[in-house]
Amino acid sequence: MAQQDEEAVISPTGWVADQARLYEESGGTKGTGVQGVPCLLLDYRGRTTGQLRRTVLIYGRDGDDYLIVASNGGADEHPLWYRNLVANPDVRLRVGTEERFDARAETLSAEDKARVWPGLVELFAPYADYQAKTDRDIPVVRLSRTRD
Repeated sequence: MAQQDEEAVISPTGWVADQARLYEESGGTKGTGVQGVPCLLLDYRGRTTGQLRRTVLIYGRDGDDYLIVASNGGADEHPLWYRNLVANPDVRLRVGTEERFDARAETLSAEDKARVWPGLVELFAPYADYQAKTDRDIPVVRLSRTRD
């Protein structure tokens, strides 16, 4: 996905950028959570620019896979990172102190989302409020490791 020396462009959102830098610079020992909930670093390709981009996202687990929620705070539009994943599902993740690894993103079916949604809301209660704020069906994305 990314070449070893390629630098990711960090999210322009101030607190996200600060947390992403802290997460990366600490080797995954700091900045790995928000409100007591675990976070990962997601590197993905911009669908129009081709630039490698990085953001911090809350995650849940489903077996060996990671689950992220494209909530966008309950806005009526999908977050930009989600639109980029739909266009290019090959990503890289950093989870805690683990070395960055390749993964593939896949939007869950309605049936799979219904199965995991209660656990995601238990992990981060505001997801329920976000879904109530919008008519948009908030996607849940599975991130599956593609190689070690």
